[in-house]
Amino acid sequence: MSDTTSAPAGSGRQARFRDALLAGQAGGSGWSVPSPGTGSGRPAALSGGGPVVPGPVVVEAPGTLPVPYEEVVALRRQVAERLAQATADKPGMSQADLGQLGQSLVTSAVGAWATDYAATSRPLSQADEQAVRVAVYEALFQAGRLQPLLNDPDAENIVIDGDEVWVDYRDRPRQKVAPVADSDDELIELVNTLVRTQGQGERALTSASPLLNTRLRDGSRLAAVAFNSPRPHVVIRRHRTRSQGLADLRRWGTIDPCLEAFLAALVKARKNVIIAGSQGVGKTSLLRAMAREIPPTERIGTIEGEYELWLHTDPHGPSVLALEGREGNGERDATGRNVGEVTLTDLFRQSLRMSLRRVLVGEVRGAEVLPMLHAMQEGEGGSMATVHARSAAMTIERLVMLAMEAGTGMTDALAYRVVANAIDFVIYLRLVDETAVGGARHRFVAEVVELTGVGEGGRPSRQTIFGPREDGGRREPRAVPIMQPQCIGDLVRAGLDPNVFQQPWGRWEQELRTVTSL
Repeated sequence: MSDTTSAPAGSGRQARFRDALLAGQAGGSGWSVPSPGTGSGRPAALSGGGPVVPGPVVVEAPGTLPVPYEEVVALRRQVAERLAQATADKPGMSQADLGQLGQSLVTSAVGAWATDYAATSRPLSQADEQAVRVAVYEALFQAGRLQPLLNDPDAENIVIDGDEVWVDYRDRPRQKVAPVADSDDELIELVNTLVRTQGQGERALTSASPLLNTRLRDGSRLAAVAFNSPRPHVVIRRHRTRSQGLADLRRWGTIDPCLEAFLAALVKARKNVIIAGSQGVGKTSLLRAMAREIPPTERIGTIEGEYELWLHTDPHGPSVLALEGREGNGERDATGRNVGEVTLTDLFRQSLRMSLRRVLVGEVRGAEVLPMLHAMQEGEGGSMATVHARSAAMTIERLVMLAMEAGTGMTDALAYRVVANAIDFVIYLRLVDETAVGGARHRFVAEVVELTGVGEGGRPSRQTIFGPREDGGRREPRAVPIMQPQCIGDLVRAGLDPNVFQQPWGRWEQELRTVTSL
């Protein structure tokens, strides 16, 4: 993790800051892209009044920069050298002072360069010069040509395959955009600079460590592979919001008022919940929203490979111990373990000693499933996690498979029994992507299943509480009330109005408008 204290020149944060500047991007500086201008789709002019406020930036088509990007690279290097010298001469500068100095140096360098460029090539308009200033600023202090994509509020996934860059949007088809690097080496350098300057500097994409998983400052999750593939491949999954609650999910059409009340009651009644679904369906968003129903007087823990829940940044939420896994350095010790690695299982075991009322696991995908299930059985209840699965029924099979693969010699009969006794509810989210046929992406809760203990054959006994309904020629693929849960008394004591189960078609506020029939 990054050191947030000031340090003398040549050591600590200042040394890492200078190294990052000379490498290409000082993304760890805390500065952000200026607010957008009007009509141009690019940020407004840089001011000298300190750090600027971020705002959405329109993703522009390839070739809109008025000069070759090599000019930006040269200007970046020039300003980086000046700024690195300034930080060496004045260690411990405040972020505001660094921001003001950086903006001043960019403006000065681009102004002088524009005069020379006009004399040797062609004159630049005021808008052209501003576009170059922004490009230099982004190359120095943020993510270079990748930054406009990170700033786009509608971008959900950014997929980089060498020099091909594709963006998945929430409400329109995938689009190919301009490259973010001129070579494979430059792309790898960009990835490593982002990692080094945004809080997880012990990770790197190298021939010794060809697989990389990390997070960016805005909460996006970055996965990269190189050296084991013909070209570097990078995928950035974005979380467009961090502070949504169940009411926001209701407005977005993920849940209806019946589900909103029911899910809130599950949290307050301290039920153990697994949220399941495919990749990108919104599992983390739902877990985050449900976690906001936890009373602020509680102390909880979050365990994640990379921070995505961000509950520890909510000033109005519960007290949070946020734990994040760490990849090793690529070397193995005598036992075969990756040196320096901290797994989710390690974090889970430590969390059990930290006086926590609940534990939330961002994503269960390995051996951490066993301590999680045991904690659900032994604790007060109220823990939650997400898992990849194709249905509520497959969620149980997925957890059993992970438990059996954990290396403890657990049998399938024992794994089923542990799952049945640990988990109270499974919530299944469904994603319907119709962007390829002129529609949109629809995300909604499709099923809520209650586990009621060990049933026949030693398998978990389950019943559908919310699910799709079809009757009299009418079909609702989203979850509507089917029956009362066995624990209805607990939920009523937690504040649930049992009349929600008298709504056979739920209370979905908007009709599900799809291109195809679901």
